[in-house]
Amino acid sequence: MFAKIDVNGDGAAELYTMLKAAKPHDDGSVDVRWNFEKFLVDGEGRVLARWDTGTTPEQIREQLPEYM
Repeated sequence: MFAKIDVNGDGAAELYTMLKAAKPHDDGSVDVRWNFEKFLVDGEGRVLARWDTGTTPEQIREQLPEYM
């Protein structure tokens, strides 16, 4: 569970490949740019949102009602 995995490139973990493909960045790129990017996934496994590293939990909390 705590093993290091790749999130970009040919060896990317399947979970991250799915997350990135479902919600690319606004510029169309899919790679995780830096640590602490965040994804919001609903109970059905749909990827609803993606936030960059600089987005704080407080900023996400303010936006959550949009996804309810």
